[in-house]
Amino acid sequence: MIEENKINEETNKKNKKKNIASEVTKKENDFAKVYLKSIKVSPKKLNIIISPIRGLNVEKALNYLSFSQKRISDQIKKALQSAIANAENNHQLDVDKLYVHEASVGKGLVMKRFKARAKGRGVRILKPYSNLTIKLKEQVETQIEKKNKIIKKDKKENINEEKK
Repeated sequence: MIEENKINEETNKKNKKKNIASEVTKKENDFAKVYLKSIKVSPKKLNIIISPIRGLNVEKALNYLSFSQKRISDQIKKALQSAIANAENNHQLDVDKLYVHEASVGKGLVMKRFKARAKGRGVRILKPYSNLTIKLKEQVETQIEKKNKIIKKDKKENINEEKK
């Protein structure tokens, strides 16, 4: 009886360690993704709008896109909101801790047209399209960051007490 209890305890400990390890790997690899295909804007222009939101908190990124004057920012905002909904519903991630982990712009198809010019010539006109990928991840605070925050709070409290 005692031996069976010891064996059960050992297996439970091993299972707990495996569960903790699997949760950690799940959190590291778990992200929400959205992919927009054939956006009617050149990749250079799209990258100008996307680059400031890389690494930002989702709220700040949405705020930036809301007040952007560029025509395409509305579509990007809708895509970001879709990624947030995917994270919440499909991956059970906390919306408050989400940030833009990766935002990449790719080259899509290019429509080629021509415009008639003088003396029977023609000028080529390129109409580029772009692809956009946005990946959202949940910020995980490490224990070191938590300790640093506690230390900073303690220092601030000590300074305030000395001033009084």
